[in-house]
Amino acid sequence: MFNFQVVAICFAVFLSVSVTHSQSSDACSEVASSLWLDTPAVYGRVVIDGIEDHARPPKVTVTLISREQARTTVTLDRSGKFCFREVDGSGGALVVEVEDNEVGRQSLPVRASKTMKQFQQDFEISMPKKNAASRPGVVSAKFQYSRKSENMKLFEEANALLRQRDHKRAVHLLKQIVASDPEDFPAWTQLGLAHTELNDHTAAVNAYENALKAKPDLGIAMIQLGRVRMLQGRYDLAIRSLSDATKADPTSARSFRLLGEAYIMDKKGTLGVEALNEAIRLEPVAMADGHLLMAKLYDLAGAKKHASREYRLFLQKVPEHPEAKRFQKYILEHPDGLN
Repeated sequence: MFNFQVVAICFAVFLSVSVTHSQSSDACSEVASSLWLDTPAVYGRVVIDGIEDHARPPKVTVTLISREQARTTVTLDRSGKFCFREVDGSGGALVVEVEDNEVGRQSLPVRASKTMKQFQQDFEISMPKKNAASRPGVVSAKFQYSRKSENMKLFEEANALLRQRDHKRAVHLLKQIVASDPEDFPAWTQLGLAHTELNDHTAAVNAYENALKAKPDLGIAMIQLGRVRMLQGRYDLAIRSLSDATKADPTSARSFRLLGEAYIMDKKGTLGVEALNEAIRLEPVAMADGHLLMAKLYDLAGAKKHASREYRLFLQKVPEHPEAKRFQKYILEHPDGLN
């Protein structure tokens, strides 16, 4: 049995350099071409309730409007997943239309960190069961929140300041919002991101914890809280938060991916590998570069055969990777002989 514990100790040194740059997407299968998924992307899923299984699915489109008002539209298939690659979604907006009728519009958070390159936004739309072709009624989104006009104005001003990277003034406005409405979980989340950019990790943790008090199932707050805990070197607390994220959404490959990071940083290699493999199982192509991470892990520990196996498994999923020839050369030099 291979000693993953020894591997984790070796890999923790390597990973400590790159942990602050990790971003991932469990919806964009093509985004997995670069290690740690540094590709900018906006992704998510639209779920429509109230349609009979045998009914013709309605036409659903999602449009991404950038801060510069550039528009990109995609038509969804039955999976409901959408992905905009190589785009900066910071401060933009998503518009959902069903049969050419707008049913949802959601602003995206302003990027509060240079490493925040990917944005996830899911929608749930309810339609009358008796007439699936009629215009949808209710739409709810993970970040949708109804606030009074004064707070909405402050929220928009805070977003504008964040776009200008004036994080201190943005924090001041966001604090006013949550002081008058402690249930405003998007404002708490933005406050956490702003504090993170200012390297005030203690304040960021407090903001994310308050976001979770207002909305206990807010996966993005669990994930961001876990990432801040990792920056603090509190890997035990990061594991706790990211574990909660996997329980809140057992289908989130992203949560398992980051949980794998945290375990490895905490020198718990066996659990780290298990989490990475679960991420790969959930999204075989999107999380395929988890094989590259484990290959690096094994290579640093001198376990060449195990590293070779991970490269082989990766190439089975992403044969056109830019570094495919290098991986193939490694496989030839170190035949794994493993299943």
